[in-house]
Amino acid sequence: MKNEVGKSSIFREDKKAYIIAEIGLNHNGELQMAKDMITAAAKAGADAVKFQNWKAEDFIVDRSETVTYTSQRKEVTESFFDLCKRNEMKSGWIPILKDYCLDLRTDFISTPTTNEGVDDLINEGIKVIKNGSDYLGHIPLLKYMGQKAEVVIISTGMATLDEIEHAVEVLRNNSCEPTVLHCTSAYPTPYSEANLSAIETIRKSVGCEVGWSDHTVDPGVIHRAIHKWDAKIIEFHLDLDGKGEEFESGHCWLPEQIGSVIKQVRHAEDADGDGIKEPVPSEMSDRLWRTDPLDGLRPFKSIRNTFSS
Repeated sequence: MKNEVGKSSIFREDKKAYIIAEIGLNHNGELQMAKDMITAAAKAGADAVKFQNWKAEDFIVDRSETVTYTSQRKEVTESFFDLCKRNEMKSGWIPILKDYCLDLRTDFISTPTTNEGVDDLINEGIKVIKNGSDYLGHIPLLKYMGQKAEVVIISTGMATLDEIEHAVEVLRNNSCEPTVLHCTSAYPTPYSEANLSAIETIRKSVGCEVGWSDHTVDPGVIHRAIHKWDAKIIEFHLDLDGKGEEFESGHCWLPEQIGSVIKQVRHAEDADGDGIKEPVPSEMSDRLWRTDPLDGLRPFKSIRNTFSS
């Protein structure tokens, strides 16, 4: 049963930031690599992993188009169709990876690019789907997502505020309260162009929960997004070993890098406390060693008398 509008189930009950590891193409079309990346994401402390369930035929019209990129420090030119086809999420992966995530207590999320792709997720019981920045203006797909999914996350790279407002309106009109991710679709994103203050601009404009999809690979940017701008979701691109298809673009984190950042984030969240100013358990014994209010000596006279007796 779908959630009521405004009752998104994606957020953690403890109010901490919900952290998503984007796998993208970095599984290199290999199922075992995809599983290994889920394991690494869970070990690093991510709440969820996100895949992309598209078929190259769905969005590449001209199969003669080529792309030149760096792979393992070598310049490679190949058909863009062949590149995408090689790195598709293969047929049958969804239930396998979903169950693998379940065993690791990690949520499975994916980005479909067609109605059929949405159905492939919904039919496997996937409750959370994501709409990528390049599909923000695909209104028929947004409508279908809103009708089918419990939670839809929309990324907003390259978008104007008007376009974001329209996408949110489309989803709400189809019985779905979206979550919005602010991002800059440059790989990597210069930290000076992250524009994190737009998180608050979007929040005030559409009244949704807003997060940050990171392409900076800069710990300070993630900390700022959460602790200054109250980002409720953080998404980052993960690679396992620096050999993933996207790693050379410079926007992917390695497990040990992001694991350290997530640990810092959780410590900072725990450090907020409850706001009540009173002695905490770890300092109770130290109260006995405060200066005596009558003569300024330490420890208290009562303690000194105990020692002397």
